This record gives sequence, structure tokens and C-alpha cells, in this order.
Amino acid sequence: MAKIRIIVCDPDLSLATVLTDYLDSRGYEAELLTDGTQVLSALQKSHYDLMLLDVQQEAVNGFQLLRDIRRSFPILPIIVLTAKNDRESQLRAFQLGCDDYQFKPFTMDILICRIEAILRRLRTQEENRQRVFKLGRYTFDSVHQTFNGQHLSGRQNEVLLLLCRRPDTLVEKHYILSEIWHEDNAFTARSLSVFINALRTILQPAGYTILAVRNRGYKLVNQKS
Repeated sequence: MAKIRIIVCDPDLSLATVLTDYLDSRGYEAELLTDGTQVLSALQKSHYDLMLLDVQQEAVNGFQLLRDIRRSFPILPIIVLTAKNDRESQLRAFQLGCDDYQFKPFTMDILICRIEAILRRLRTQEENRQRVFKLGRYTFDSVHQTFNGQHLSGRQNEVLLLLCRRPDTLVEKHYILSEIWHEDNAFTARSLSVFINALRTILQPAGYTILAVRNRGYKLVNQKS
């Protein structure tokens, strides 16, 4: 199972380093950014499962940053961690789209409980998410493992499902391998390439293809768009 990836954006390097080390020790994969101007770029380049954001930023307006993140990444869970404990700041943060608000100083184990509560809700939502997709005039039914009535292998079905859930979005190769093969190495990477090529052939009549982004991952796109 792939590790939950958490991005931490906090200009307080000493506290944020302790926090990311603690998250790593609890089995998460944490990445630290102390410069808010780098956040949107980082989110566009890699997949993260949750974000911890201090709205007290030095280089940018933290509330503006929160709004921009929510507009660009509407389903990314965001927990605000900040010393701003006034009612107005809390209301503004929730209005701009945060999922939770935690005052500094905070207790690490309570923060972990908050993170796990949000992730638990997301897993429940994921189980109830769409499993049948329309690709042009064709239908991909991940429940019955068919594309326009053509049976797909288990791995073909799993790979296509991950891509269909993020159309026109880069899905990292590491994420696909970790989710489906549960390991990322040269052998599984070659196997993934074989399944991608097979899926390209299957998708061709629908006008869709899978683009490879060198050394990064894959993207499902409509060739007619």
C-alpha cells in the first residue's frame, strides 16, 4: 500500500521540521515547503493526499494562497495550522475552503487524529465514487471490467480506473505502481508500460489515448479535444 503523502507549508522551519519528522515516524510521507510561493507549483507536479497549511506566510498572503489552492485543487484536504486563533480568521479560512483549523501550539497525537478522521471520510467517499465512465460514445465499467463490452484483465481495469478518476491530469508512475503492484521497481515499471500500450489500443476507437510524461507518469486525454 502506498504511503499517504502530506505536504506541509509552514514558514517556521524549526517547528515544521519537527512536524514532518513526526509524520514520517507515523508512517506518512511528508514534504516540507517553507515558501508559500512554491506551493501551487509543487501541487501541480506531484500528487498529495492532504495538506497542512499555515496561513501566516512571509512571502504571500496566506488566505489568498488558501483560496488559490482550493480553486485549483477542489478535493485536496487542507488543515490549517496557525497561531491565528481569532474567530474572524477561523471563519475566513473555512469560507475559503479549509477542512479543519488547528491552533498553534498543538499536540501531535491530536493532529494525527484529525488527519486520520479526514482520511477516513475520504476512504468512505472513495468506496462510493463513480465506477462507470463515459469515454466518448464508449462505456468503461470498472465493476464488470469491461470497455464497450470488451473484457479487461484485472490489471488493465485497475490502471484505467486510476486514470479515469483523474482525466487530463498527470498520474504519477510511482503512485500507480504502489497502488496496484504495491512496489516500484524496474520489473513492475516494465509491466505497467505493457498494460499502458494495451490500453491505448483498446481506447483508440473511443478517441482517447494515454500520454506518457517522461520519467513522471501518465495522463488520460481525449484526442478530439
